[in-house]
Parts: sequence; C-alpha cells; structure tokens
Amino acid sequence: MKFVDEFRDPAKARALVKNIETLVAQIPICKKRPLQLMEVCGGHTHSIFKYGIEQMLPDAIELVHGPGCPVCVLPMGRVDDCVALAEHPNVIFTTFGDAMRVPGSRKSLNEAKAEGADVRMVYSPMDALKLARDNPDREVVFFALGFETTMPSTAFTILRAQAEDIDNFSVFCNHITIIPTIKAILDSPELTLDGFLGPGHVSMVIGSAPYEFISGHYKKPLVVSGFEPLDILQSVWMVLRQLAGGRCEVENQYQRVVPDAGNNPALTAVHRVFELREFFEWRGLGSIDHSGVRLRDAYAHFDAERKYSLPNLKIADPKSCQCGEVLKGAIKPWQCKVFGTACTPETPLGSLMVSTEGACAAVYNYGRIDLAEILKNREAAASQRSEQRA
Repeated sequence: MKFVDEFRDPAKARALVKNIETLVAQIPICKKRPLQLMEVCGGHTHSIFKYGIEQMLPDAIELVHGPGCPVCVLPMGRVDDCVALAEHPNVIFTTFGDAMRVPGSRKSLNEAKAEGADVRMVYSPMDALKLARDNPDREVVFFALGFETTMPSTAFTILRAQAEDIDNFSVFCNHITIIPTIKAILDSPELTLDGFLGPGHVSMVIGSAPYEFISGHYKKPLVVSGFEPLDILQSVWMVLRQLAGGRCEVENQYQRVVPDAGNNPALTAVHRVFELREFFEWRGLGSIDHSGVRLRDAYAHFDAERKYSLPNLKIADPKSCQCGEVLKGAIKPWQCKVFGTACTPETPLGSLMVSTEGACAAVYNYGRIDLAEILKNREAAASQRSEQRA
C-alpha cells in the first residue's frame, strides 16, 4: 500500500457496487428477504457509517452490527471493579482513554478521577509499566482489555515486568476471545445471518484458520476484511460471490496485513501468559464459556484480581438502556428508546455511545439520521399505546 487514497477511490467503489448489484440478482433468497451480513468488528461499523457504505449498497443487503467492541461488551460490574481498584489507597490506575467514560453502577473512572482517585490514561501497557518503574513506592494497575488484538502487548509487558523483577505492577485482566463470541451469536435464535465480515485486527494475530468452523459447521461464508471503504465493499462482494456460487468458505481480503497462520511470536506470548477462563460475563450476551482469559498461576503476582479485594458483583444495565440488544444485532442503534435523547456521546447511558468502536457512537456521529424524525415516530408510538390503554 503506497497511499491510503488507493482504498478510497470513488470510481473503483462504483464499480464494486455495480458488481455487488449483479451478484444480488443471482442469489434466490434476496427475492424473499434482505441478506443479513454481520460485520463483527466495531472498527468496520465506524468505517461503514463514516463513508456512507450502507447507503451505497442495494436494499437487498442489510448490514448487522456485531459485538466486536471490547469496551462495549464489558459488563457494568467489571467497571465497578475498576473504580474500586482506582479508589484503593496507594494505587495508580491506568487505562486506555475510551474506557474512562464507560458508566458503572455508581460512577465512571472519569468521575472517580474527579473525586481524587489517581486514574491515568496510557497508550499501551508498557506506559503503565514505566509508571511502576518510576514510582516504586506506588502500586500501578493496568486495565487490560480487548480481544486477541491487544492480548500480545499485555503478555509481553508482563514478561518484561517479570524479567525486571518489578513487583509493584499488576493487570486487571478483561481480555476476551472472538471465536466463542461468534459461536454464541450463531447459536442465537434471534438472528438469521447469511455471512460475516471477519475482524481485521484480531485476525492479524490469530490468522484466518480459527474461523473454519463457521463455514464448516454453520455453513456461513466469512471474509476477513480491512477497514478502508474499498476493503469493506470488496469483502461484501466476496461474501456475495460465495453465496451466488453456493460456496461457504473462509477467505482473506486483508492479505496485506493478515497472515493466514497468524502471528506466531504474539500467539506464543499469549499462550505462555494466559489461560482460558471457564466462563466470562458479557454485556448483552450473558455468560459465554471460555470467552475470556486470565493470568496463569506462574504470573499470579501480576494479577490484580488476586492481589486486591474486589466487589465482583453482577449488575444489570439500566432498564432504559438497550446496549445488549444492539450488541446482539437484534435492533439498530436508533431503535433504542433513549438513543440521541437521554443517551448521547456527551451524556452516555451505555458503553456503545462511549467507545470509539461503539455502534451507537458511530451512528450518532456519522449515521446521517434525522433525530427529529426518530423523536416524532417515538411520540406517535407512545400516543398510540396510550390510546389503546384508554
């Protein structure tokens, strides 16, 4: 890749859309209902809305926004655990920036910081380790979260901390795994999915082979996709080409970045430091077996969950917030009853309106939607319900 403009060429985009329209006409199911293609990654969701890709596609294709945003799927109880750690005496709590504004049941990390907790934004776990190195009299905790994309950086940091014998550093591990998540979605009776756009960044680490069960067992095509407009359009075309030809395979559109076999040094570090949890709680998806990781016993002294006492409570989201339904693809963000009114990027009720990969934030910022029309429809529906009750 020489220039990013190569992947934003309008003429090539129009040509891809024309080819997509041709393929749609060859797929019988499109005559009965729209094809439902899920983009798993929140980065794809933002690109789709930012560049107006959904408006470019024929009506016979419906893009379903998946749960591939690690901040978004974090349950409220884990946010409360973060706040408890941050408020612990002598702790410097470090985190990526978008996690600071995610609401807990009592407060967010940002609010805890405003009340005096030492919460600091970092760009990598190595930044947190440097803080521990520079502040030997303080305990430094790093909020480790993300899919397999960010697991290697946490693993390498722990290995560095062990090599340097730094004992005032620990991680609050909330890393999650993509494969059990997709399986849980495929097993959900609420969705009828015809294909997937596979996550590019996760696949950069794990490769494309782990997705074979999707095509083999569930008979759904998956194309690992890049994040530029032409990447996404080509990936949609590749999925449709499979459906039109009666094929279900795993293909790799993002070959310039994603090796089919994954990144072996990264995977080796991940397997050395982490082991699978029996289950992990997800916002909106409930408990999913083997969908999270924890530190192995050999690295227990770097595990904040073992080092500190945490509330570890399961807390339900506010009833007005429908993040769970959006995460599962059951409703669109603008169908949430508080979208754009009580819940905005400035006053978020749920994590999907906070994160840089959240579907609600993507729609709000780039979705080209008419909030006034949405509010008008809500008021009309509420009036109709009131009349029916009367």
